[in-house]
Amino acid sequence: MSTDTLTADNIASVSLKEADADRDAFAQHLGKSFEEYGFAVLADHGIPDELIARAEEKAKEFFALPEETKRKYALGSGGARGYTPFGIETAKGAKAHDLKEFWHVGRELTPGHSFRDVMADNVWPDEVPGFKETFLELYDTFDRTGVTVLKAIARYLQIDEDYFTDTVRDGNSVLRLLHYPPQKEATGEHIRAGAHEDINTITLLLGAEEAGLELKTRDGRWIPVSPKPGELVINIGDMLQRLTNGKLRSTPHRVVNPTPDRASNARYSMPFFLHFRPDFMIEALPGTVGQGEEPKWPPISSHDYLMERLREIKLA
Repeated sequence: MSTDTLTADNIASVSLKEADADRDAFAQHLGKSFEEYGFAVLADHGIPDELIARAEEKAKEFFALPEETKRKYALGSGGARGYTPFGIETAKGAKAHDLKEFWHVGRELTPGHSFRDVMADNVWPDEVPGFKETFLELYDTFDRTGVTVLKAIARYLQIDEDYFTDTVRDGNSVLRLLHYPPQKEATGEHIRAGAHEDINTITLLLGAEEAGLELKTRDGRWIPVSPKPGELVINIGDMLQRLTNGKLRSTPHRVVNPTPDRASNARYSMPFFLHFRPDFMIEALPGTVGQGEEPKWPPISSHDYLMERLREIKLA
């Protein structure tokens, strides 16, 4: 496995093409980075450049709409679908809100699906032609890429490679379109995204090339995560940390404000929060709890845990 392309502090930077050549080495490289830093960078992930460019264009079109138009799509349902206005989301335990606005796309479910009572229907902005088609395509592509990453994680954990496939089938995954507006005046204690850990299983992030994303190391330092254009940043969420009894780290991360020379630039990104099925029970995997020890966290369903955390960040 090549180690000549490393981001700060040796966060793994790997190519999905290498997984085809040596799945075990790929899994080790990725898994060790997740264990130490909770983060890795993935190239050659298979999400087409054309789709990424189209999605970025559609997101920019939406966020450029007048405020009153965007607010038509603010449903007030915990931000699970549609638009969440600027200055709403607040990191757990923080008082200062984040300097961002966003749009959520969820899974499209068939009529009568058993998860419809906990997974809302999507809404779509009439003002942006092709928005629905573009983001449903991107959602499905992210979904498939996430399963591929989870197969490597399973290999690293020395469990069945297909273990995660059913746990995330019809999972409550969310594609978020993020807009951090230009900063033309002092922001005080507010930053683009306060320090937080992700709630979900794993996060796949496009658009982190614009500086600002940082992770917190075990020894308390903040270091930048700096992928090349088009690369995916992947990080472990709290659900997978609980499932692995802390073996894989859900790491605090943040998006800091730009330097003065970049303050007039907006920042756009598209994280995909891959979730377990709502009825999946999160409890420590066999082999992750030492003999005579108790798991670090009690069992909880994926849906109950999600709702608990959304209340903490003022989205429910």
